[in-house]
Amino acid sequence: MEILQPPGWVRPKGYANGVAASGRQVYVSGMIGWDAECRFQTDDFVAQTRQALENIVAVLHEAGAGPEHIVRMTWYVLDRREYLDAGPAVGAAYRDVIGRHFPAMSAVQVGALMEERARVEIEVTAVVP
Repeated sequence: MEILQPPGWVRPKGYANGVAASGRQVYVSGMIGWDAECRFQTDDFVAQTRQALENIVAVLHEAGAGPEHIVRMTWYVLDRREYLDAGPAVGAAYRDVIGRHFPAMSAVQVGALMEERARVEIEVTAVVP
């Protein structure tokens, strides 16, 4: 995997501007903060984020992949302010589950998610060399 950082650009914090990779592509659907039984254990934003990330890792594992193979993430959040205010705690949960791997990433505030209790939904693309 090659991180794409144009010369003279400020290095982004917590994500990459771009990633180039080749290999087997793995696409993970938007994961939300419920458990393997499709039950929410909490309505807390950070806890749901951690669970969504753990769900992503579990699906990646089925493809023989790990967090280090993620090349792109898209986050859908209900409340921009909630996401920004939770930044340090979300960052800690991210590093606990994903590690210090920062792929190309987008975050978008949306009006609603399909599951009423969901606070965040995250989808990823991974490439396994």
